[in-house]
Amino acid sequence: MSFNAPTKPKLTLRLCEPRGFCAGVDRAIQIVVLALKKYGAPVYVRHEIVHNRYVVDGLRDMGAVFVKELDEIPDDGQPVVFSAHGVPKSVPAAAATREMLYLDATCPLVSKVHKQAMLHVKRGRHVVLIGHKGHPEVVGTMGQLAPGTASLIETVADVAAFEPADPAALGFVTQTTLSLDDTADIVAALKAKFPQMTAPSSESICYATTNRQEAVKASAEGSDLFLIVGAPNSSNSRRLVEVAERAGAAHGLLVEGPDEIPFEMLTQEHPVVGMSAGASAPEVLVDAIIAALRERFDLRLELVQTAEENENFPVMRALRDVPLTSADMAFVNGGA
Repeated sequence: MSFNAPTKPKLTLRLCEPRGFCAGVDRAIQIVVLALKKYGAPVYVRHEIVHNRYVVDGLRDMGAVFVKELDEIPDDGQPVVFSAHGVPKSVPAAAATREMLYLDATCPLVSKVHKQAMLHVKRGRHVVLIGHKGHPEVVGTMGQLAPGTASLIETVADVAAFEPADPAALGFVTQTTLSLDDTADIVAALKAKFPQMTAPSSESICYATTNRQEAVKASAEGSDLFLIVGAPNSSNSRRLVEVAERAGAAHGLLVEGPDEIPFEMLTQEHPVVGMSAGASAPEVLVDAIIAALRERFDLRLELVQTAEENENFPVMRALRDVPLTSADMAFVNGGA
């Protein structure tokens, strides 16, 4: 007598490409790993190097020590790394005063926004920064400028209330991880109210944010659930949830791993699930979620690719000759 195993229900998983680590995140993680190899533990990191618990815990296991401010770091000669989100000018100045060895892992695209903002000021413009109050990137960008030379705009309503001293002398920049659609609405409102406002010399929202949002838009329509792998404090990941729901997903959800999958939402016949990952989410978490879905469902995998990414941001010269093991490289690239 033979027994047939119960048939698993069918599920289609639309997997977005590009997803996960961007070149700036990859560079920042690599800087911490290389610093640990070159200088030994501890290597101090001011704030989370990137917004992902898996990455932070992994680096902590290697010997990284995460601090909120420099005054938590003893004068032991060990290096400190500044996070990918960027820091105010006062932070490296304070490190230099203490003769600390510091390594700046600020994403080059965030540094570009800093330069754009400073150029506006140099040319006599008041800077309008479109972004989210309190986000480390916004704090870092505002911290490049003298007090009173920049204003933060978060919403279209903020535009209506904004009354600058000289409406003819404004220049805007944006946080790199914003929603393209929300930012377009805010910029349109600013231009309508201040037609002489100057745009930055190039787009502030980074390529990775744009690419991930476009892939989600292309795969969201008709999905019963759209999973975004990322941390709750990751701006670009939260924006992807919003983009998915606006683009037609019945439900969007931010998850950090397979334990947070709401299987109770997938009881209909042949559900369709979309999935992407924020720019600071490692691929190992995506793999774990696919494995969890495969355990319960007869999984059909569809890849939705809207762009190819081959950007690479090299680390600083002081770390370029430090060798990494295959295990180190796997972690840097988002693997286990």
